[in-house]
Amino acid sequence: MARKVVISKTAEKKLDNLFEYLTEEWSIKVKKDFIIKLDSSIELIMSQPEIFPKSKKGKGIRKCVITKQTTLYYRYNSNQINIVTIFDNRQNPNKLDKEI
Repeated sequence: MARKVVISKTAEKKLDNLFEYLTEEWSIKVKKDFIIKLDSSIELIMSQPEIFPKSKKGKGIRKCVITKQTTLYYRYNSNQINIVTIFDNRQNPNKLDKEI
C-alpha cells in the first residue's frame, strides 16, 4: 500500500512563494525544472522513506535536499508522508526551528 503524501500549510505556503519567485525572477523553465526535481524527490520518499538522513531539527524528521538552495523536511509513518516544510538553505538556520 502506498503512503499518502500530506503537505502542511507551512510547506504549501512556502512552495507557493517559491514558485512565484522562480517565475518572476527566473523563468517558467526554471520553475518547471524545480517541479520535476521536487516530484522526483517525493516519489523517492514514497518508495523509500528512510533513504534520506535524519535531521537534528526535530524528532522523526528527515531532510531531502532538492537543490543546493532548497531542502524538504518530512516525517513518515506506515500510512502517510507528512511534508513539514520547504526551507531555503540561504536563510538563517535558526528560522527552521520555528517551522518544525
